[in-house]
Amino acid sequence: MIFVDTGAWYVGVVPDDVNHIAARAWLDANTQSLVTTDFVVDETLTLLKVRGHTPLALDLGESLFAGELADIMLVTEDDIRRAWQTFRQYRDKQWSFTDCTSKVVLERLHVSEAFSFDRHFHQFGSVTVVP
Repeated sequence: MIFVDTGAWYVGVVPDDVNHIAARAWLDANTQSLVTTDFVVDETLTLLKVRGHTPLALDLGESLFAGELADIMLVTEDDIRRAWQTFRQYRDKQWSFTDCTSKVVLERLHVSEAFSFDRHFHQFGSVTVVP
């Protein structure tokens, strides 16, 4: 199972992004199941919309909510508490709260690989980042 972060979803659907070709190549070659969170979906769809890609946001949302691309894990109350602890503990990092929820969900699910273009995932120290 591989966790997919906001940036990977974003560049996977935005053709003029510099990482689009690498993202599409990785997605097309991947054979493992993908997982993401409701927080990541929220962040991705919002990012697409505010950057003027509403049609892409709608298409991606349709595919995600139809279960065609990945399993969407709901961030639990315990995850949120642990994410808040992580957010407070790592004050020296510029991790968003969504990054912190991703970190704790990765740990909860024992997922050790993440598809991400976010440098913060490299800082977690507990996941291998692809591509």
